[in-house]
Amino acid sequence: MARTKEFDPDAALQSALELFWRRGYEATSIADLVEHLGIGRASIYATFGNKHELYLKAMDRYAEGQDPHLLTPLSQPGPALPAVRALVRRFASEAASPEERLNGCLITNTAAELAPHDPAAARRVEISWEQLETLLHSALVRARAQGELPAGRDPRAISRMLLVLMQGLRVVGKASSDPARARDAAEQALTLLD
Repeated sequence: MARTKEFDPDAALQSALELFWRRGYEATSIADLVEHLGIGRASIYATFGNKHELYLKAMDRYAEGQDPHLLTPLSQPGPALPAVRALVRRFASEAASPEERLNGCLITNTAAELAPHDPAAARRVEISWEQLETLLHSALVRARAQGELPAGRDPRAISRMLLVLMQGLRVVGKASSDPARARDAAEQALTLLD
């Protein structure tokens, strides 16, 4: 007779996500996960697989849980540039926020820590970035068609520059205590939309 799980796998995955997000992949051991999740090593392996598989599941959970209100304005009808500007400013604001900067973004953290040598993690990072770039590109194409963006501006190149800027803001935000650094960089980049 199979034993029933004595824990909630969904809650355990969320708890693992929070630990990985705060500490990173390498700095989180299985012993740390056992202690933080409050479940045994065998239960972790039976439910989630090894540490790497659990991390990838945590990344997937993180990507699913992204705030839909963050990106939805980019695809709304009407003027597009205000939504693009608001998104970039939000990234800068979060990078400067003491609460946000401690953990940073799990996708950005993974890009720096694992993506160079972990194809599965790199693929998840790339998917996340492609989604953001696609939304920015679509908004900028719409902005150019509506006359908000000068005709000579390349929406693809600008969307890529903004993606790189926003990810850079997250990296700098984790290490810098100067909120003006992120804010000034964002505002300077936004002048390219004028």
